[in-house]
Amino acid sequence: MLGFILRRSVTMVWTLLIVSVLIFVIVNLPPGDILSNQIHQLNASGEAASVARARFLASQYALDAPMWQQYLIWMGFWPGPNGFSGILQGDFGWSFELDRPVRDILSEALWMTVVLNLTTILFVYVVALPLGAIAAVRANSWIDYLATFVGYVGLATPNFLLAIVLYHKGAEWFGLPVGGLMGREFAGQPLSLDKILDIAAHLVVPVIVIGTSGMAAMVRRLRANLLDELGKPYVVTAIAKGLHPARAVVKYPLRMALNPFVADIGNMLPQLVSGSVLVSVVMGLQTIGPVLLSALKSQDYFLSGFILLFVSALTLVGMLISDLLLALLDPRIRFVARSR
Repeated sequence: MLGFILRRSVTMVWTLLIVSVLIFVIVNLPPGDILSNQIHQLNASGEAASVARARFLASQYALDAPMWQQYLIWMGFWPGPNGFSGILQGDFGWSFELDRPVRDILSEALWMTVVLNLTTILFVYVVALPLGAIAAVRANSWIDYLATFVGYVGLATPNFLLAIVLYHKGAEWFGLPVGGLMGREFAGQPLSLDKILDIAAHLVVPVIVIGTSGMAAMVRRLRANLLDELGKPYVVTAIAKGLHPARAVVKYPLRMALNPFVADIGNMLPQLVSGSVLVSVVMGLQTIGPVLLSALKSQDYFLSGFILLFVSALTLVGMLISDLLLALLDPRIRFVARSR
């Protein structure tokens, strides 16, 4: 297992390097950039001091260097005007739109994004797996019909529409705090028990909004997969030999039916980040979604490039976790790995 983890880690590093090249090229494909546009506007207005500062920032981040050299400096592989100072060294660049370091802009948004997405994934699996399994075991019963109804409603309701409804009615109907991921009195404060409890209360509505569609889809898929496994001869044989029906379901069919969902962990992270952009805008969530949307619109490529690279790293980590869980869940995968 240790050798497998090391091989996958090396593969992750090479993949992330290739992805970083693609991200850098893509964010630089549109003609012009926010800094060049600012310089043209300032030249037209005659603000010499501001033009001088913009040109200074351009030289500080080697924007006048060739594209390949800009990439190496951005990643920290090549010395720039300030020596080796790139992503590898913890310098994420400068946001020319907000006139602040990228690190300062995203310091709290990154952590809030990770917390929100991990909580949403936990909600999806904790709700969907029992509901889908019970719906399959009790097919054509009232709980099966309830799971089917929840699945249809969850899939048919757009996230942003559900966000608008709960944003306006969440506090009135359920007494839950809505808007943002923490109270204003905790913004910028160090982590404490009161702040953690406040964040947990604010997470309830966003997690339900973002996770409902994924949960509904997982319930439907798990029900179909488990029904297929329950109809196979080995299940009938196990029950006929005296194995308790609940154990006969959990020990083999459920494990086999879970494989696609464990494999989906890596794909869920970027889908949740991209799918929560509109929800974050509607509910005023302090995540990287609205920041990424604004950065892409303004061609603020240091800010947008780092966010895209961060999401790519999350995807690769999720894929590694899913591979490890699959190896633990399915003996056939372990045997194949040993034979190689």
